[in-house]
Formats: sequence, structure tokens, C-alpha cells
Amino acid sequence: MDTPPVPPPPVAPDVMPVQKREVFGWCCFDFANSAFTTIVITVVGLPYFTSVVAGGDPRAAGWWGTALSLSQILVIFMSPLIGVVADVRAHKKRFLLTTAVVCSVATAALLWVGPGQVFLMLAIVLVANVAFSLSENICSAFLPEISTAENVGRISGYGWAFGYFGGLLSLGIALAIVTSGEGRAAWTFLATGGFFFLASLPTLLLLKERARPRKLMAGETYWSTAWAQFSQMKRELPQLEKLVRFFIALTFYISGLMAVVAFSAGYATEVIGMAQNQVIGLFAVLQLAGVAGAFGFGWIQDRVGPKTPLVIALVLWVMACGWASVCSSVREFYAIGVLAGVGLGSLQSASRAVVATLTPPGRAGEFFGYWGFFGKLAGVVGPLVFGWTVAWLGYREAILFNAGFFLIGLALLAPLSLRSGKSVTIS
Repeated sequence: MDTPPVPPPPVAPDVMPVQKREVFGWCCFDFANSAFTTIVITVVGLPYFTSVVAGGDPRAAGWWGTALSLSQILVIFMSPLIGVVADVRAHKKRFLLTTAVVCSVATAALLWVGPGQVFLMLAIVLVANVAFSLSENICSAFLPEISTAENVGRISGYGWAFGYFGGLLSLGIALAIVTSGEGRAAWTFLATGGFFFLASLPTLLLLKERARPRKLMAGETYWSTAWAQFSQMKRELPQLEKLVRFFIALTFYISGLMAVVAFSAGYATEVIGMAQNQVIGLFAVLQLAGVAGAFGFGWIQDRVGPKTPLVIALVLWVMACGWASVCSSVREFYAIGVLAGVGLGSLQSASRAVVATLTPPGRAGEFFGYWGFFGKLAGVVGPLVFGWTVAWLGYREAILFNAGFFLIGLALLAPLSLRSGKSVTIS
């Protein structure tokens, strides 16, 4: 017998109007956590793991993809429990602090991983990525509380744009470290851990917890309520055909995105032959393009709805993957980085804003739990498929195959009519 659905947490009355500094504080978390995904997952982590820790083992890409996939499996199972506790006890900020500290410390600990310690590095990256992914869900659950249907696209875009600026600054720090002397790449991990923690402090100081604590109903436990969300999801989502189809499309195209995030630096070094400083420069260009995409397409979304920026972004990604599969020069790969960066900013910002738009009042944690579930499912599929395709066939074949994820997502998204300003009512 299913446990009754979780009632929405009580929300503080309108005596707490949203202030600009609170929106700024919320955006600062994207600024902070982007350093982790930019340096550890994307730019430095895989090349360092492959060349230094794994000693050039051809299975390194497969191992890396497997570790990232396992981290997302853990997040899928942990998210419902954390979401329930955060909503019931009104502890979203407390969980945000905890996950930020865990990710920061684990990232810094990578400094002490040396040659041959393959499984130690994979274990630390797994822990750090779990904490990062949980923090991403919790931070996103604040978005419906600090935005309206009229400005959700812009605020979501501001968050992603802040994230790209944070990534850009972390790349500048990494470049300074890498060029300061031979064998200094590992020190970027220590710098990134400190960056994440310090840059997240404005979020923890300025963002308000609007939900109020409530007591569990008779017979409820956190575990039973958390796992009841899966049953509730199975009951509710069939009533929301448009949202279900969007989540399926999201699963495919985010699978492709997660693969690119995890392996693009490996592609640059192994296939294009770029040096570490060139890779950092490439991702600096990508970050700037991402800022333009997040700001520009957020503005477009608030005027014409989220579908147009999503479709454009997916087309850009199909083009980027196809071009990368035949690219042979550093200059070409920089151009692909610009194309991908614009698509990246639009895709992530518009996707998050769609979910915020469709979230009923007081159910932010629950609906962003659905978003997190499908996003993390994509995080399981994309890196695992890409990593082992690289190990078995090679990077060029893997990136061409990866274009299929974006094509399927585009085909599923194209027939949908997604309009901002629509709320969902569930009986």
C-alpha cells in the first residue's frame, strides 16, 4: 500500500519579499560550484587521471566514465531522502552548506593522489561529484521561491551566467598554476576546493529559507516518505503528459551533454594534441560563449517561451558533435568550443526554467526532485556510454555517436508546445 503523498511544506507569508541581494546570493552558488565541474570533471581531471595516475592505460576513459555514472546512481537514490528532509525540516540551506563543504574538501584532497593510485582518485571524484550533484538539486529548488513566471527565465539565465564567470575565473587560476612550473597541475585541485567553499559563502549568508518546518504525519518516517515519492511520481507524471515527454527528451540530450562535459578535455589532448594551457584557453572561450548563451537565450525565453532556445541549442550541439568528429586543427576546435558554449548556456538555463515554470506553489523540492532524477539518469548513461565507446572504438567514433543523443532529444522536443507562465495543478 502506497504511503500518502507528501503535503506541500508551509511557506512563510509574504512578509519576506524577494530582494535583489537574495537573487545575487542564489546566483553565487552557480558561480561557486562551476569551479568544480570546470576544473575537476571537464578540464584538468581526466587528462591528469589518464596521463599521471593511470599512466596512459587505454581503459582510463572507461574507468572515468564508470565512476561518474556510479556517482549519479548514488545521487538518484539519495535525492528523495534529502529532498524530503530538506522540505519537512526547512533545511535546504543547511544541506547546501554540507554538500559544499564535502565537495570542497574532497576536491582539495585530490592534490595528494599520485601515480598508480587509480581507484583512490576515482573514489574521491565519486564522493565529490555526489556532493556537487546533490547541491545542484538543492540550489535549484530555491528558484521557484525567488522568481515569478515573468522573470524565471532571466533569473535562471543569471545563475548560469554567474556559473560561467565562476568557471572562467577558476580557469584563470588553473592557468596561472599550470604555467608556474612543471608538474603543478595537481595544485589546481586544492585551489578549486578553496574556491568552491569561499565563493559559496554569499549564498549561505544572503539566501533565505522561506519554507517552514512541519511535523511528519502519524506513521510517517523520512525513509517511507522519500521512497513514496517514486510511487507518487509514477502516479502523477502520467497525468502530466507534456512534462513527461519533456523529461524523456531531457534525459537524452543531457546524456549527450554530460558526456561532452566529462570527455571534451580528453578529446582535445588525445585527438587534437592540445597542451594543457591550450585546453584551459579553449574552455575560457567556451565559458565566455556560455555567458552569452545563458543571458541571450534567457531574454528570448521570457518573450517567446522556452522551446525556441532549447531547439536552437540542440541544433548547435548536433553541429558541434558532427564537426568535432572530423576536426583536425586547434583553430577549428576553438571554433567548435564557441558553438558548443553558446548551446551549453542556452540548454541548461532553459531546461531549468521549464521545470520552475511547471512547478506548483510549495512543491519546489518535489518537482525539482523529478528534474534531478531524470538529469542524474542522464548522468549515468552519457559518461558510461561515451567512456567505453572511446575505450573500444576511439574518440572520433564516440563523439559522432554522441550526436545521436541530441538528435533524439530534438525529435522528442520538437512537437511539444512549451509556454512559460503555465502552472500545473494536480488533484
